[in-house]
Amino acid sequence: LLLIISVWKNMTIGKLCAHTEIVLKKQESQSTCFMDPKRAKDFSHRRQMVPDTAAPVKGRWKRYISSRDMTALLDFHNRVRSQVFPPAANMEYMVMWDERLAKLAESWASHCFWDHGPPQVMKYMGQNLSISSGRYRSVIELVRSWHDEKQSFSYPNRCNGAVCSHYTQMVWASTSRIGCAINRCSNMNVFGSMWKEAILLVCNYSIKGNWLGETPYKLGKPCSSCPSIYGGSCNKNQCSMPKPRKKLKRF
Repeated sequence: LLLIISVWKNMTIGKLCAHTEIVLKKQESQSTCFMDPKRAKDFSHRRQMVPDTAAPVKGRWKRYISSRDMTALLDFHNRVRSQVFPPAANMEYMVMWDERLAKLAESWASHCFWDHGPPQVMKYMGQNLSISSGRYRSVIELVRSWHDEKQSFSYPNRCNGAVCSHYTQMVWASTSRIGCAINRCSNMNVFGSMWKEAILLVCNYSIKGNWLGETPYKLGKPCSSCPSIYGGSCNKNQCSMPKPRKKLKRF
């Protein structure tokens, strides 16, 4: 696996980092970290595989994703997916908050590890991570940096800037389900630096995206190449299931 990390830093409001994966045919490991462009400096670290039996650290508090946050995350992802440029012919509507993915995210977030996991399920799902310190951030603030990476993406090429793989996971055409969790961690190791307080967001995706050698979507007129299951239905430039017709009541 090729592991790519990006980090943004603002001295007045704390730190914000993001973390995602790209899948290669051969297993590799590489990480990069970017700070303020005026003082950019690269960091690297080796990926450590966390044992399946790792137990959550006591005294660390978890805030479950609220219904309001679930809706906000789905709406934000679908807005980003509907606005890709150049347009996508097969972009599927992200229709479902997946409780199974969310529970996996909750379990992993409880460990307060700045890494992807659990390892045994990573081949089945995509995952984006975001972490912040300093002032409180809404869940959308935590994921907005993923969307901002579109400036480094030029279809159909790979990233033409530092990192864009959080964004490409967000707009992977066949990814239609998401589940996330938030955890507040104390004394968390991030890039070898100890963060006294941190808010960790874990978002899991299915179907998994970021396969090397593949584009995130097919170029073309919106909804012109949707999977047959959608029956030709299109909603806001995305392939979507047709809404059931309301039955007329006879009086």
